[in-house]
Amino acid sequence: MAVFTPVTLDDLSDWMTQFPLGRALAIEGISSGIENSNFFLSTETGEFVLTLFEQLSFEQLPFYLQLMRHLAQHGLPVPEPIANRQGDILHRLHGKPASIVTKLAGSCQLAPQAVHCAEAGRAMAKMHLAARDFPLTQPNLRSLDWWNATTPVVLPFLSDDDAHLLRAEMHFQSAFAGSAAYEELPYGPIHADLFRNNAMFVGDTLTGIFDFYFAGCDRWLFDVAVTVNDWCIDLDTGALDAARVRALLDAYHAVRPFTAAEQLAWQPMLRAGALRFWLSRLYDYHLPRAAEMLTPHDPAHFERILRLRIADPAPVLY
Repeated sequence: MAVFTPVTLDDLSDWMTQFPLGRALAIEGISSGIENSNFFLSTETGEFVLTLFEQLSFEQLPFYLQLMRHLAQHGLPVPEPIANRQGDILHRLHGKPASIVTKLAGSCQLAPQAVHCAEAGRAMAKMHLAARDFPLTQPNLRSLDWWNATTPVVLPFLSDDDAHLLRAEMHFQSAFAGSAAYEELPYGPIHADLFRNNAMFVGDTLTGIFDFYFAGCDRWLFDVAVTVNDWCIDLDTGALDAARVRALLDAYHAVRPFTAAEQLAWQPMLRAGALRFWLSRLYDYHLPRAAEMLTPHDPAHFERILRLRIADPAPVLY
């Protein structure tokens, strides 16, 4: 959530009249994240989040916004898009797609313990089940096709050792994605970016999951792997913490039991989750976009995680 496109109160004076939210009273840029321009927005009726989309198109955005609305209406703690007086939830500001969503209560838990990981696993399973009847479809735009397109772009920046790792893992993941075992994995809308800084807690209770703008239809197990690779690790080394892994997987399994096919695919999927974020961090680090508030993440973090997931056996799912 960086700021690529500044927005002021003067910019909002006329624009806000389309919403039943009253006048905008204050706006503050949000510095975390790297994809969109995000702001805390205070109005006469409450607190909200305003997003200007810097990469996603008007054609792509209905999937994300309608998925958030669908999940919120099914009782999940996610931001709900605010409709204007004509019923639209996708808008235009400074020539870019824009949305206003409800602001969640709580704060991020950046040092999650087993109890927080269990909350995340339980909520993710509920999201997967709630989205089964979501009528829109859109592929995960940061999946294998994007990996194939991005790999040759970042390879010139890598050491020989890292370049060998990337080429070898791309070969492995391409074969895995084309296998019969992969085709058996349960599939549907996923968050695809549920890191610890995309969830809110009050005490030990999860009160919100946000930033759905990498969501797409993909294997549910990929969603679990991405989250385990962030919530359940030692941040310095990338090594999995057994107690946190077990808490997250057990809580998920209690709501939506894992299948035998998922058990077999677990280690490859943990590797896929690490590869996806190593690639995106390599791209953002070496080919950054200009922004008022932006700090690219260190790609070496997910390179370490990928090497560990290749070397070490995966914990059992159930």
